[in-house]
Amino acid sequence: MENNKDIAPIEIDLSINNHGTIDEVFLQMFGQGVKQIIQMMFGGPSAYIPTRVKGTSSEIKAFAKTLARDKKYIKSASKFGLNDPRVMKDKYQLRKAIANFERATGIKYPIVK
Repeated sequence: MENNKDIAPIEIDLSINNHGTIDEVFLQMFGQGVKQIIQMMFGGPSAYIPTRVKGTSSEIKAFAKTLARDKKYIKSASKFGLNDPRVMKDKYQLRKAIANFERATGIKYPIVK
């Protein structure tokens, strides 16, 4: 196992819209960070990457809720299939969480269609 000191931490600044501009480089890094966090939630290959999220408490809460809804949707879709009513409900809740996150931060949440 690698030493955590050798791994560059994931740093996500949710307040970037307040003191900078959101450009393609930030969105690419943000998307990669979200991907790695989701992999960590499922015990994937990036299970030991340190993560730091900065922002206001409302931005961080919206981000955490969106990640939780994303995880729930992925788990239910893999367990029941995409056309199951439970999965449709989880998809709706994920979309609501994404809308709240985007409203709170001004950052588009990366989703795979």
